[in-house]
Amino acid sequence: MSVKIRMRRIGAKKHPFYRLVVADSRSPRDGKFIEILGTFDPMSEPVKRTVDADKVKAWLQKGARPSDTARAFLIGEGLLPKETARKRPSKPPKSASSAAAAAPPEGATATEA
Repeated sequence: MSVKIRMRRIGAKKHPFYRLVVADSRSPRDGKFIEILGTFDPMSEPVKRTVDADKVKAWLQKGARPSDTARAFLIGEGLLPKETARKRPSKPPKSASSAAAAAPPEGATATEA
């Protein structure tokens, strides 16, 4: 079973409220979850965040993987270092054969090619 740490949306329409939860990766966003780790209220001024750091660390040690949004949330709370931020793979460099096909043959001028 793959376990994720992710945000679960609750609250009324146009007034979001989120819970940081541990859930099976196959369950829907607002579906069944294993444990609540914290809350996030973006509508209050200032924004309210609560996190149980001990529970988060325990789940990370057990192998739970945070979603991109949850990872940013945990970095903001100081529970994950910034260098663990997920990096998107860059586009692979063009191969030498495709670069050679686009270039004119050696010894030929631009007008000949």
